[in-house]
Amino acid sequence: MLRSGWITTGPEVEAFEREFASSVGVPFAVALNSGTAALHLGLEALGVGPNDEVITSTLTFTATAEVAEYLGARARLVDVEPGTLNLSPELVREVIEREYRWRGQAWVHGETGGTLRAIVPVHFAGHPADLPGFIALGREYGVSILDDAAHAFPAAIEGRAIGNFGCPTAFSFYATKTITTGEGGMLVTDSPAIERRVRLMALHGISRDAWKRYSAQGTWYYEVVEAGYKYNLTDIAAALGRVQLRRAAAMLRRRTAIAERYGKELASLPYLEVPRPRPGVGHAWHLYPIQLRLERLRIDRARFIELLRERNIGVSVHFIPLHRHPFYARKYAYRPEQFPVAEAAYPRLVSLPIYSRMTDADVGSVVAAVKDVLEQAGRCARVGKRLLDVALAAGLLVLALPVLGVAALAIRLTEGSPVVFRQQRIGRGGRRFLIVKLRTMRAAPGPPVTVGGDPRVTRLGRSLRAAKVDELPQLWNVLRGDMSLVGPRPE
Repeated sequence: MLRSGWITTGPEVEAFEREFASSVGVPFAVALNSGTAALHLGLEALGVGPNDEVITSTLTFTATAEVAEYLGARARLVDVEPGTLNLSPELVREVIEREYRWRGQAWVHGETGGTLRAIVPVHFAGHPADLPGFIALGREYGVSILDDAAHAFPAAIEGRAIGNFGCPTAFSFYATKTITTGEGGMLVTDSPAIERRVRLMALHGISRDAWKRYSAQGTWYYEVVEAGYKYNLTDIAAALGRVQLRRAAAMLRRRTAIAERYGKELASLPYLEVPRPRPGVGHAWHLYPIQLRLERLRIDRARFIELLRERNIGVSVHFIPLHRHPFYARKYAYRPEQFPVAEAAYPRLVSLPIYSRMTDADVGSVVAAVKDVLEQAGRCARVGKRLLDVALAAGLLVLALPVLGVAALAIRLTEGSPVVFRQQRIGRGGRRFLIVKLRTMRAAPGPPVTVGGDPRVTRLGRSLRAAKVDELPQLWNVLRGDMSLVGPRPE
């Protein structure tokens, strides 16, 4: 390519577009200089403009939301679902029904008067969001879908590639992405109208292929028909992208193998949660985000990252939720309590290294470092936690003895023996133990789980249950180490 003498947008870009479109299974692809440009022009092609509103996830990079601001629209941030940390159709539906009203031909926000024009789902870390659900939601409410697939190449749902679900889709080829052109992006679509609009606006709004005016097939004459942008990709970047594209499947296999090893070796640690892909999805494994169980550690995330870096392991955090950033908090007055799932996940999120050039030794070093840091931080935490459990449980048990004595006597006089109820439960690490409670039911056939209005519950038992007095003997289980005052513990 360098020897050809053509280094800006040209034949390499055309070839990259054809090959990428084919890999996803769509007729059209427009190469751009960033994933941000793809999102921006995608929204513009869908008709998003001033006083419109665009719903997207709070747990994403700012580009997802800021492109709406470019167009004079408002970015409406929504909380994510547990597990995948993706936006879900159900959460978006709740927001639409709660905050918007159908007026004329569109959904209008009850306070701002803005028109809901688009929804932008994000495939967090490369785990596909429920794209079929979003497509159906968009049809139901008459709202466009623009898919932010910056993390999701090559990802799939039931074998169908992300990008091939009938909505315009934006990909990123930034340096950290699963394939890279250094800087770059791609907008794919099955709509000729969207393809024409994006291609027009990507290079100054010039009416024909502007780059061809410098080729043998081109002409000096052109017309500017719109106030466009300078978003074209160079042939230098496209040449890199074409080689990366040919290696994409092999690189995905390697990242998947790394993710599987992480999951196998780290899932048993009680100090973290590993990502668990849902059935039927093809995860791109752009990121490997673990969530620390901080309640079991004596260190916070910042110290965990610092200790890993001391062991030469570089990790990061994806992402600081957008509602926490000053711009969005100031402009929209977002409050943390509006985003309970993102708020709970954010302090615990850490992204471990995952890239195709990692060797088995590299992966082993990461695993060993994570285990070492967490086990050292956790041992002291367990000792302190156990001492706290013993001290508090002993004190509370002494205070509870008069109440327990009166309750036990009442059970004996009204229902006879036994006074105490014991039942096998599963504790930490799968260990079985006998939980101790005051008896509140009479022996009779019935389901293994007590249900509302259960006739086996005695009159005295209902009172004891309402006051939770029947649970007080479990302080003995805490003293024995079967349970803990602060989870995990049986209900």
